[in-house]
Amino acid sequence: QVQLVESGGGLVQAGDSLTLSCAASGRTFSSYAMGWFRQAPGKEREFVAAVSRSGGVTTYANSVKGRFTISRDNAKNTVYLQMNSLKPEDTAVYYCAARTSVSTRVNYTGQPQYDYWGQGTRVTVSS
Repeated sequence: QVQLVESGGGLVQAGDSLTLSCAASGRTFSSYAMGWFRQAPGKEREFVAAVSRSGGVTTYANSVKGRFTISRDNAKNTVYLQMNSLKPEDTAVYYCAARTSVSTRVNYTGQPQYDYWGQGTRVTVSS
């Protein structure tokens, strides 16, 4: 079992940058593939980015590709989402998620594929 706590959200202006962090409990963080998802007001939760256990394989939603970067530090039990060139449409509650993975080179983009979720951190981008 792993517990996830997101942080780093806030109110920013369009064009600004923000880095979200997700701290995981436990000693087996490197066993988990990680993902970031978001839910905008009135919309379904959607995939944002995913990273493999090793950190070497990443996948992004088309809407954030080239602007967001997912990374992880297994020594710190933390996954990050660096968000640049933020747009008002990036306004959402951002959630990190985890699932165990046998492979070090696979990540997952579907919500049902994840077993553990954080409580979310809110990001608001003003125009």
